[in-house]
Amino acid sequence: MSDPAAAQDASGRQPSSSSATAAQLASAKVILRNNLRQFPDFPIPGIDFVDIMPLFANPEAHATLVNALELQITQTFTNSKPDVIVGLDARGFLFGPGLALRLGVPFAAVRKKGKLPGPCVTAEYVKEYGKDLFQMQQDAISEGQKVLVVDDIIATGGSAKAAADLVTQLKGQVMGYLFILEIPGLNGRDKLPAAPTTILLEDA
Repeated sequence: MSDPAAAQDASGRQPSSSSATAAQLASAKVILRNNLRQFPDFPIPGIDFVDIMPLFANPEAHATLVNALELQITQTFTNSKPDVIVGLDARGFLFGPGLALRLGVPFAAVRKKGKLPGPCVTAEYVKEYGKDLFQMQQDAISEGQKVLVVDDIIATGGSAKAAADLVTQLKGQVMGYLFILEIPGLNGRDKLPAAPTTILLEDA
């Protein structure tokens, strides 16, 4: 049985929930960083690619990732939680549904044009070698719902901005963006409509 005194700090007070969340998050991030792999010069020379796939090959790391994302949301949005998690094609699908399930909210997919059946809304985004189109189904979000956009990495910010455009077309409210990693130097955050942007492993 745990000793209540062990949970107290040196002053004799119970630690705050925010302090406990920060400590749990810091511990989780250590596990996650230890499960990343680096591949220099991929996909082109000069790029140091960070591979997140080992996070999903290791059940402990996978569970830690979902838990860490939930803790990050709690820390960023202290008095609120999203009504819908929106994940981007394709690696946002790896953890977005699990995160939505943990939070007890729906998951909605952003996919490339032509991949979703039924009536859809469309938004354009710019890639390195041209333009492409993202879509969401028209009934994926209800008017006024608070939406958190998630993806594995933010680079130029074009795809996340397109996702935000789709949410806006459906009259949802983008409450924030959550990424596992960020490619530095591309200033992707600057392209996103105003809302909190959080990088889980900012210094990875």
